[in-house]
Amino acid sequence: MKLGVMAALFAGRKLEDVAAYCAEIRLDAIELPVGAYPGKPFFDPAKVLASQKDQERIRAILKDHGLTLSGLAVHGNPVHPDKRHAAKDHTDFVNAVKLAPLLGTDVVITFSGCPGGSKADKTPNWVTCAWPPDYQGVLDYQWKQVLVPYWSAQARLCAKHGVKVAWEAHPGFCVYNPDTLIRLSAAAMKASGLKGKPVLGANLDPSHFFWQGIDPIESARVLGEAGLLFYCHAKDTELHLHQGRVNGYNDARPYGDLNNRSWSFRTCGYGHGHEFWKPFISMLRRQGYDHVLSIEHEDALMSVEEGLERAATFLAEAIIVEPAVKPWWC
Repeated sequence: MKLGVMAALFAGRKLEDVAAYCAEIRLDAIELPVGAYPGKPFFDPAKVLASQKDQERIRAILKDHGLTLSGLAVHGNPVHPDKRHAAKDHTDFVNAVKLAPLLGTDVVITFSGCPGGSKADKTPNWVTCAWPPDYQGVLDYQWKQVLVPYWSAQARLCAKHGVKVAWEAHPGFCVYNPDTLIRLSAAAMKASGLKGKPVLGANLDPSHFFWQGIDPIESARVLGEAGLLFYCHAKDTELHLHQGRVNGYNDARPYGDLNNRSWSFRTCGYGHGHEFWKPFISMLRRQGYDHVLSIEHEDALMSVEEGLERAATFLAEAIIVEPAVKPWWC
């Protein structure tokens, strides 16, 4: 298993400088953002897609610094009810799928997206409960008329290019937990007509599960048994119990309101210690995951360098580097 970084945190810096820094702190891999919400900090994906020279330059930069390209990140909402928004995010996604194998990866990390509650809506509508009955109608529309048709078409596109989609389950989008992820993958793969292993799976990010009351270790088991464990982000969450006990953890207050929120994203080790991270990584390995732990830094209490380096040091103690071998007593 390798240790890497989700490189959107380096927005505005040159790829050469970022690669040199990642090598200096002994990371093995890098995940490059190529559009939608993370933006395009290093290069224009459409331009690179059309230029073999630019592709070779990017591959050479990573190779020169001993870095593997773990995936391309294009976290967007391609089913947004605003057609212009949806079209832009869809174009970014398609570019990422086509560019991924040319740069040396077969993983594209994104969100499932969230449509409106009907064809008349102009903003996304995330349903959080089963009642009143209007919400069942919203879900029926979103899944049958938007999500499944869209992702079945993208599954065919991905299969054509030898790419896997790793959805990041995130509240606010229709895939936000293991159940919704597994159900959408199954429905879209069936509608796509593709046979064999699914190309729509999971980017497991524990930080989005902690505050939903979801156990990431059990999630890793369930997603692994479903054959959908494609990628993993390494980010932590600190639960502020004095707020959570009063207001719960479905908290829409601004991320910067650290004194009043019921939870905050933290550097790995500052929300949960090795009592979580070691069993979590062990479960990933049990389920056959031997790719990258991609560190995602969103800790408002630490600088980019401090948060990333502390996470890397912390995870290096927990990570299982060598593949499993049969013990001498078996």
